[in-house]
Amino acid sequence: MATAAAAVLLSPPLSSAAKTLLPTVSHHSFPSKTPAGARPPTTKLFASSSSSSSRTLSPKSPPSSAAAEEERIFFDGGAHYGDLLANLLLGFTLLWLPLTLAAVSRAFFLRYRFTTRRVTVISGFTGQDRSDFPYSSIQDVQVVPRFIGEWGDLVITLKDGTKVDLRSVPKFREIADYCLSMADGSQRGSEEKRGGGPTGF
Repeated sequence: MATAAAAVLLSPPLSSAAKTLLPTVSHHSFPSKTPAGARPPTTKLFASSSSSSSRTLSPKSPPSSAAAEEERIFFDGGAHYGDLLANLLLGFTLLWLPLTLAAVSRAFFLRYRFTTRRVTVISGFTGQDRSDFPYSSIQDVQVVPRFIGEWGDLVITLKDGTKVDLRSVPKFREIADYCLSMADGSQRGSEEKRGGGPTGF
């Protein structure tokens, strides 16, 4: 080994022609582990805001009196079913046939609705015909019993002279009393508004 080392040290330096014969080593860059087109990983920073903790909740305002008074339904239905059955039994005679057809039309295409604010009459094949009037426009209500008082008709007279005829109404007496009481209550309320409230002695 000492002889080989001494031979290496005593060997003359290489000439320029010999250097050109030696293979050159190119410096190649190592390929990146990140695939082409992929975004480099980023670090997400989460910042907490202290404004949510200092947020104050304002109390809700109380609902107005108009919104608090909801419209409630007293009666919602069609003509009494007994009216249809009675007219069907009498419809075998040709003289009663027009009344039978009218009873069928009332049973399927007529509806009455009495609420705390108004009276609504809905008619037509799809219910497109609708008439409403408030209790304040009612002047008088008359009842006409039918078939020993099982159902009856209501004749409502408005203040402008118009008469609204409601045929074959179930519970017609209760509905008539309700309409009169609501009309009386709305009339008293309008008089108090015009008078500006109760007066002293």
